[in-house]
Amino acid sequence: MGRNRHETSFGSILARMLMLLSAFLLLLSYASMVANPAKAWYMTIFGLLFVPFAILNVVFLVLAIRRSSSSFLIPLLALMPSVIFIGRYFQFSSGAAERGQETVKILTYNVGHFALGRSAEFKGEGGRAVCADSVVNFILAQNADIVCLQEVNLPGEFDVARFFEKRFPDYHFGYFMYVTDKGSYGNVTLSKFPIEGKGKLTFDKSSNLAIFTDLKVEEGTTLRVYNCHFESYNVSLARLKKSVVDKDGELMWETEEKMKKSIKRRPEQVDKVMSDIEDCSLEAIAVGDFNDNPMSYTYNRLKKGRKDSFVEAGKGFGATYSFLWPFIRIDYVLYPSHFEAVSHSVPHVPYSDHYPVIAEINLK
Repeated sequence: MGRNRHETSFGSILARMLMLLSAFLLLLSYASMVANPAKAWYMTIFGLLFVPFAILNVVFLVLAIRRSSSSFLIPLLALMPSVIFIGRYFQFSSGAAERGQETVKILTYNVGHFALGRSAEFKGEGGRAVCADSVVNFILAQNADIVCLQEVNLPGEFDVARFFEKRFPDYHFGYFMYVTDKGSYGNVTLSKFPIEGKGKLTFDKSSNLAIFTDLKVEEGTTLRVYNCHFESYNVSLARLKKSVVDKDGELMWETEEKMKKSIKRRPEQVDKVMSDIEDCSLEAIAVGDFNDNPMSYTYNRLKKGRKDSFVEAGKGFGATYSFLWPFIRIDYVLYPSHFEAVSHSVPHVPYSDHYPVIAEINLK
């Protein structure tokens, strides 16, 4: 009897310690929203793992309640703030506004160089051209007013302006491309509205960038759209898995260093865009591939004074990255808080490693 009582006591202590650890990890994921990764890069990882940490605490909560243990308070208290944040990943129902007279349809899509399509027809010789044509046809079918593309990569023989003029005759366009001997790479914004101004924001030691276009949506009303592509993690999932499976210390260290550098660069890029937004007298919409999750410094910095189209008008899972679905949401449409979202969708098309985001926004 004494031994059983001792084992039970040890089990209870261990369970509480695991609950406390799980709760602490979830609290760190909340803190990642305000911690600048340039000073504490590892906080980004806790934010990235918010959903698994929340699920773990739910499991502990259920187990504690089933055992009628007072320790249920540990995961319960840790989970309470997540009620606010879980809507950034999953929406039970759409709270969308009705379509108004000035509704603008926006599409943002990281097209993955036209080389990351997941269908067999996009592999092998000629696959990129087939993928590019599929992306073009998809975009045209959506009939969006504004289209923002990231990771546009055209081979050297293509004239960028001619490529878009030919395929999108009803659109004005602005772009910035890095040109190498292999081709052109960058961001492109297409608009059915006249473009009154445009510019670029390049980042130190990076091929990522943001471009902005000033669009005359109606007489007397000009809207600035920031098409952003922030620093990625620069880590191959296959390479990361190999380093863990093979217990390759050197490869794991190399992977960690790449992630660390990328994570530290991103807040500088975000701050540069935010500085430009704050200096701009026009209403600003920020869209694109932020390469960061909704519990991140990146998201919360850019969301200041803006709403998220998924939170306001989405339904179901909001994930935009095809791998590890439905946990990773890194593509966004953020708009001024006095505008209203009419709809938000994430079509699961196989043309890239990202899914496109389509949102309709009432400007008044």
